[in-house]
Amino acid sequence: MGVDGIAAIGQRIAAIQATLGSFAPATTTTTAATTSTTSGTDFARALELAVAGTGAGPAAGAGAVPGPSGASGTLTADGVPTELAAYGNGRIPAAALAEVDGTGHRLWAPAADALERLRADAARAGVTVGITDSYRSYEAQVDVAARKGLYSQGGLAAVPGTSDHGWGMAVDLDLDDAAQSWMRANAGRYGFVEDTPREPWHWAYQA
Repeated sequence: MGVDGIAAIGQRIAAIQATLGSFAPATTTTTAATTSTTSGTDFARALELAVAGTGAGPAAGAGAVPGPSGASGTLTADGVPTELAAYGNGRIPAAALAEVDGTGHRLWAPAADALERLRADAARAGVTVGITDSYRSYEAQVDVAARKGLYSQGGLAAVPGTSDHGWGMAVDLDLDDAAQSWMRANAGRYGFVEDTPREPWHWAYQA
């Protein structure tokens, strides 16, 4: 392998390590013969998955899950919440998401905060913005695709593993005519956009 190839691998590893910054730091113990790392197995597994592009996230039990209060509000180059990227689409632990107004619906923390403000302001204007769906696990995405068909084939579902719902960045809302009009006039101020033709109930959050 040439020097350029080695440099590219080094850059890729550095980028992956930055993405995995939410992991607890490894504790290293050095002996005369070996050097062991307590979190080495978990990190190696996460590194392997990230290099492979699966984004399936850390192995089960791989240290503490960063809570939603630690949300950075930043996105990766692919438009994915930085602190959630290592988990993978549809594989985010509940503890890493924030609940919206005690509704039981969960989103990436900045999206949840924005939606709470949106709903409160709408209510003050006499408008009710209901929620029918929010974060969607990979398994739920598979189920929706099976029941409603893929959007690219005339259905209403994204390819499992690619949905904005799988990153906690989209909601399906229960809107009457007045609420739909209010959303179209005001939602952009809170970061929400109606971005899916044929789905006026689907609103995506843009940081």
